[in-house]
Amino acid sequence: MNNKYPASSALFEHAKEVIPGGVNSPVRAFRGVGGTPLFIKSASGATITDADGRDYIDYVGSWGPMILGHAHPQVIAAIQQAATRGTSYGAPTGLEIELAQEVIDAFPSVEMLRLTSSGTEATMSALRVARGFTGRPKIVKFEGCYHGHGDSLLVRAGSGVATLGLPDSPGVLPEVAQNTITVPFNNAEALKHVFNEAGDQIAAVIIEPVVGNMGCVPPKENYLQDIRRITERHGAVLIFDEVMTGFRVARGGAQQLYGVKPDMTTFGKIIGGGLPVGAFGGRREIMEVVAPVGPVYQAGTLSGNPLAVTAGLTTLRMLKDPSIYEQLESAAARLVAGMTEAAREAGVATVSNRVGSMFTTFFTSEPVSDWATASRSDREAFARFFHAMLDEGVYLAPSQFEAAFISTTHSDEIIERTIDAARKAFAQV
Repeated sequence: MNNKYPASSALFEHAKEVIPGGVNSPVRAFRGVGGTPLFIKSASGATITDADGRDYIDYVGSWGPMILGHAHPQVIAAIQQAATRGTSYGAPTGLEIELAQEVIDAFPSVEMLRLTSSGTEATMSALRVARGFTGRPKIVKFEGCYHGHGDSLLVRAGSGVATLGLPDSPGVLPEVAQNTITVPFNNAEALKHVFNEAGDQIAAVIIEPVVGNMGCVPPKENYLQDIRRITERHGAVLIFDEVMTGFRVARGGAQQLYGVKPDMTTFGKIIGGGLPVGAFGGRREIMEVVAPVGPVYQAGTLSGNPLAVTAGLTTLRMLKDPSIYEQLESAAARLVAGMTEAAREAGVATVSNRVGSMFTTFFTSEPVSDWATASRSDREAFARFFHAMLDEGVYLAPSQFEAAFISTTHSDEIIERTIDAARKAFAQV
């Protein structure tokens, strides 16, 4: 048993007997950093508490949705009130309309929206719809981008797949994978070449406009505009996977930030306010191929359940205050600048990428703009830094290839404590 985290260690050993690898999502197993994963018993604001009773400043934020901090009083109160009216109906509610309208109001590219229960469902469904709309079989994705664990998307994916060193997954049929074309991120010429070769067979291009699943990697100047022009020229559906970036990097997501209008968008994370929700939406003519209006089937018993929709509605309405994004931008900028200076003082080579309130510190000396450059990061140095930060009471994502997130509850004092922790941690790298 790990003497440092005895309660978490005991829970992990028990979990491995009944859950594959002891976790319900691979990156949680700490394989990317080594050691015993922390089991969390509670969270509040910017802090999580593990099974041993230790508190940590949290920069995972449930992988992004906790933009208002954990257990925000207004969100919790709304969920509690909704629960008294029942947890799921399997029938339409007015709340679903309200949530759809909030998303549509924030994203001008979205004219109609269909709710799902997860981001993976949203991306799988969006691709099915794009294929149904165009009548074409192939899709294009980008190396290092992760769009959930759908069969056609587990090809050169990032996130947990990259962490575990699995370029593909057994169980994905070759005849499924062969219809997925992968190209390097931030390389418009590679995409042009693919379309010149097979443009009339490509139904859709799906992209994280700001990548979060090989670490935070922003698009180069005009890159998204180039992708928009290429897809329009060839009649392919452009899908922005904003599961992570939607309402996170700006209220209108990355498409607002970079001024690009996709044909379809997928959502998750924040629109559920911490509960399981996903959604896909886009142009009316595309969305009207979805059943029951059109022939493309998609369904879900818990889609639009009242608890998740209530949490999402409460969160999105609070995010209408523009000062929130100003606060997040300021806090994230201070933190990244402070960590960069701490690394420099310690003589540790790092490069930090940041867009809004999401960021990643890569242990490398070269700019990170795609999977090839991200993958050259020193993973062992990151692992040492990760555990040193844990010892200092700061919880980061347990993988070099993940983004970190700041919430409105990360105060100036918390940011300074984190920078001080980073100085001590970099000295141990």
